[in-house]
Amino acid sequence: MTRHVIIFVFLTIVFGLGFSNLAFGQGTMSSGGVDVEGTWYLGEGLKTGDYFEYALCELDLNDCAPINLKFWIAGDVTNVSEQLWDAKVVVVDGKKIIKGSMGLGKVSPEPIIFDDDLFEYAIAFKSSLAWLGAFATSEEGDRIHGPQAFSSPAWGKIGAIGGAQLIPIYTDTIVTPLGIDDTVVVGWYSGDVNKIWILDDFPFPLKALTYAWVTTGIAPIQVQYTLLDYQENVTEDPFKDVVETITKEEQLGCPAVFYEYVSKSVATNTFSMGVQYNYSPRYPMEGCDIDWKINFKKKFDPKNFVDQVHYDIWVQAEDGSIVRQFAEEQGRAELFNGFGQVHLLLPVKEKAGLVKYLIWVHGTGPEHQTPDPEYAGFVTVEIEILENPLLKELNGDVVPPAAIPEWIKNTAGWWAEGAIGDSDFVQGLQFLIKEGIMKIPPTTQGPGSGSNEIPDWIKNNARWWAEGQIDDNSFVQGLQFLIKEGIMKISS
Repeated sequence: MTRHVIIFVFLTIVFGLGFSNLAFGQGTMSSGGVDVEGTWYLGEGLKTGDYFEYALCELDLNDCAPINLKFWIAGDVTNVSEQLWDAKVVVVDGKKIIKGSMGLGKVSPEPIIFDDDLFEYAIAFKSSLAWLGAFATSEEGDRIHGPQAFSSPAWGKIGAIGGAQLIPIYTDTIVTPLGIDDTVVVGWYSGDVNKIWILDDFPFPLKALTYAWVTTGIAPIQVQYTLLDYQENVTEDPFKDVVETITKEEQLGCPAVFYEYVSKSVATNTFSMGVQYNYSPRYPMEGCDIDWKINFKKKFDPKNFVDQVHYDIWVQAEDGSIVRQFAEEQGRAELFNGFGQVHLLLPVKEKAGLVKYLIWVHGTGPEHQTPDPEYAGFVTVEIEILENPLLKELNGDVVPPAAIPEWIKNTAGWWAEGAIGDSDFVQGLQFLIKEGIMKIPPTTQGPGSGSNEIPDWIKNNARWWAEGQIDDNSFVQGLQFLIKEGIMKISS
């Protein structure tokens, strides 16, 4: 798989976690240090054969919906001239299972390289389990970021000048998969006490509970995790029999990158707040995902967000009944967002046709309390879902269509380079589709004039398709767009 290479800087960690500009000096948090000998750093004692499993939630990952993160240190992997830990990873995110690899740094075991499918989970790994590497690394000669003593009054500041001090607070005996252990709790104050439980000579913290920094209201949980399992000297790949569900999305020809968002700002039916929604693709396919970006805005001040929103996404049938609730599929009564800015993937389970999605607001208020119904209401979003013949094919309902001839790709490449005109290219596609040489899913002809004036992004798609950077199905979606918008006319 293609890997991302990333460089995280400390400010990214700080601002991504919401730790910047924190007040300090609250109660017993004004000084630190515990009467425990020894030092600790992120990755202390990490070795080949170590296996970890954590229950984890992180605010920027599905609004802290819990996942299971499992990783096994298989050995070493080389990145350019750098030796990294080769971590085999499995993520269980609801009903989705993702399997891949990460390269963790040797000085501080945080993700340096990782498989594309693990991108958002690598970020969550960094901002939850691994961010302490900004304070405590294995570099013995580094007086600032080297191993930190439990007796030290502070390990450093969280954030910019004036930020809170990260300090050892107290000792705590807890039960873990390792047994009954005496841990040191390190933390800081930012409107609430943030705590991380650390065990000497153990590579990663055992558990954590931290909160986002907010100026009003009750702070939502930023990060929470607990060690569920740990094993040493694991010599065989524990994930060899794990089957990832994401391969089904690939089989269905679902888009991996989202662009060309449909955007609209409307008020809820009760005029309690404004909702700015964005979704992609314009015409989602059966069995694929819709990428949603939703902003909840104050009704008299649309520049500001509504915080602590209890919400859900429902599907409404023609008779008005609710046939699907996204929160219920996540094992939750409702969804919650502390900042009024939501980004989530909603799998399409509906059949092709016009589908009514309701962005339903239960109200506002602290996460684990009954929301204030004064702000309840909903917004209706109608989205046309395209038929996906690959879904039927995957279920054995139809015979797979013939592969698109290679010479068609050559033609697409010439068109993208300007060697042939738009009209000539469209006429060629019309012929191929009419003759059944190129098959596209059933598509309703749009009302346009058939001007053959093609958007630039379609030409980019053709270039990438000709070069093999996107698959046949992604290119076919572009053709469907041309037909639906009436840009390209296909006679029956």
